[in-house]
Amino acid sequence: MLRRVTWGLADQAVTSLVSFVVGIVVARSLGALEFGAFSLAWVTYGVVVNISRGLATDPLAVRFSGVPRSVWKAAVASSSGMAIAVGLATGAICAVVGAALGGRPGAAFIALGVVLPGLMLQDSWRFAFFASGQGGKAFLSDITWATALVPLLYLAKQDGPSVTKFVLAWGAAGIFAALVSGLQAGVVPRLFRARRWLREHRDLGLRYLAENVTISGAYQLKMYGLGAFAGVAAVGTVRGAEMMLGPFFIVLSGIGLVAVPEAARMLRRSLRALKGFCLLIGSAQALAALAWGMTLVLTMPHAWGHAVLGEVWDATEPLLLPATLSVMFASFYTGASAGLRALGVARRSLKAQLYASAA
Repeated sequence: MLRRVTWGLADQAVTSLVSFVVGIVVARSLGALEFGAFSLAWVTYGVVVNISRGLATDPLAVRFSGVPRSVWKAAVASSSGMAIAVGLATGAICAVVGAALGGRPGAAFIALGVVLPGLMLQDSWRFAFFASGQGGKAFLSDITWATALVPLLYLAKQDGPSVTKFVLAWGAAGIFAALVSGLQAGVVPRLFRARRWLREHRDLGLRYLAENVTISGAYQLKMYGLGAFAGVAAVGTVRGAEMMLGPFFIVLSGIGLVAVPEAARMLRRSLRALKGFCLLIGSAQALAALAWGMTLVLTMPHAWGHAVLGEVWDATEPLLLPATLSVMFASFYTGASAGLRALGVARRSLKAQLYASAA
């Protein structure tokens, strides 16, 4: 289990580093207004990822963790097809919304629509590898993404950088990583199996979809509302505070990658072992969030923050403490949620998430 958790942390470290570097490059290249438009596309990507995970990879993690490889490959061919279908449908919606919006936000949404199918496929490979205990392959996938980003971000900065160029560069690197992951898995995604996958796992998939959309939807509404009432630049300010908590999110998301498969394995031992496991991961994440956030609040020199985020830092700095407390308390929920998913009680986990999101 320690080996699998370590791969989860390493993989998420790369993913968080990618997010952090992309955010910094865009913030420093475009300024607050265009960075706000990029941030709106970024949080929309987060919503689509949660839709894809609810319908495709969450049922895979619950029902196909630790199964024989032949069973796993057949399931992954269908679940990855489901992920591509989600990317195609939501990508079309983003393109239409972007055309209607116009301006910089509209350009960001159109570019996002182009790259979403490939990004959903890459994310599905990561979860498929962790379900089968092959975290090293997920790590290699994200290393590939990070490596491909270097030349693509450099090209995006040349000859008049724009939000469209940066979204396409980020997405193209992810699509390349998805192709590499497919070669590692030795599985060809079956788009036309998506309907059958949805039908066979709708008892979990539809509830996990509602649960995941509630999670990201509450965040999305917050960001859209902030943009509507306080301006698009304020969205970039809040996103800047979240970026400064990036090292903590390595721990939070890295453990989250393996939490459900590991909780399912604990449940096979005993219910008591499952409860202890969930309490342990929730407490560890909360302490990590508090430690990192207070380190930033108490010791981060103003000049360092300005060097990282540029003009965005001035408005971001006062938000570090409330952002730290928010993610610290949310950490306890993630441990309990892993336990509910391992138990397969989708109705209870959905009810819990509805209460949390409403609050």
